[in-house]
Amino acid sequence: QVQLVESGGGLVQAGGSLRLSCAGSGRTFSRYAVGWFRQAPGKEREFVAGISWIGGSTYYADSVKGRFTISRENAKNTLSLQMNSLKSEDTAVYYCAARYSIVVTAPSGYGYWGQGTQVTVSS
Repeated sequence: QVQLVESGGGLVQAGGSLRLSCAGSGRTFSRYAVGWFRQAPGKEREFVAGISWIGGSTYYADSVKGRFTISRENAKNTLSLQMNSLKSEDTAVYYCAARYSIVVTAPSGYGYWGQGTQVTVSS
């Protein structure tokens, strides 16, 4: 159905930037709502940002608004997350996910997940 592979994670200093990418496959990938989630040790997986296939409407968690930018390049089935002004609290494993139809914030609403990529922000 849909396969997702994240890349771009790594170690970055606080205040720095990092760009995550998610390569997706699927005949109708562009019709899916896609998003980024993250999970820190001992915490539940949380919504970070999402983008719809209709008009490219974007959604962000309050904690990342103004700092992160989600985008998609349908021709290449690629989802990106540009992260600027990174903080130590952003440290987590980041996952890209997809679902058919609209963007939702609950992880349980997504049926397709990548394996995750580690993002570590040093203080």
